[in-house]
Amino acid sequence: METIPWFEHDDGELGSAQREFAAVLAARAAAWQVDALSTVLLPPRHTPYGEMLACLDIEDPERGRIVLTIAAHFDGTTVRADKVHNQNFTLPETRTEFAFTTTGTPAKTAHRTATWFEAVLARPLVRCEWLHEGKVYALRYEYADNGLGLSEGFTPRLAPPELRERLAAEGVDHGRGRINRAGLGEPDRVVPVRGVRASGATR
Repeated sequence: METIPWFEHDDGELGSAQREFAAVLAARAAAWQVDALSTVLLPPRHTPYGEMLACLDIEDPERGRIVLTIAAHFDGTTVRADKVHNQNFTLPETRTEFAFTTTGTPAKTAHRTATWFEAVLARPLVRCEWLHEGKVYALRYEYADNGLGLSEGFTPRLAPPELRERLAAEGVDHGRGRINRAGLGEPDRVVPVRGVRASGATR
């Protein structure tokens, strides 16, 4: 069976500095607890800023859902990295707490970028779930260390009737607003996704 490499790419589409950066990053990624298919490397001609892009999707394997996409743009000497749009890979207009920048040789910047990826992967990511009659009607992905929310979901038909009525009255269901923790109360279950031991994770 063919093994898919991390940050798979065609060397012919990259310059020497980009090839060196990509090789270091791929070697470091081999030790990460992620599927190689979660990593992407795009040559400059396929990226929004005309710079090589190294991208990582952080997933919830249990639900098959991408929770966060982070990426590093490399111009040959400088890396600009942050949370990115998961379809066009553009950097946010305002830097987020994931933002990272470094300058140096291709090897040094690649090692620093790998360390940045590893730090994000190591953060304690959990999935908060709200249940009614044994079914999950709302969920929220957040970091256990600071409560930062990354994404959420809500299925009105599975929610308790009184909650549906309250949220409808407040105009925050059916896509008309954001349903966050404050609107739902404490979750019924907190499931570890990355960097958290299962013990003590369920309420």
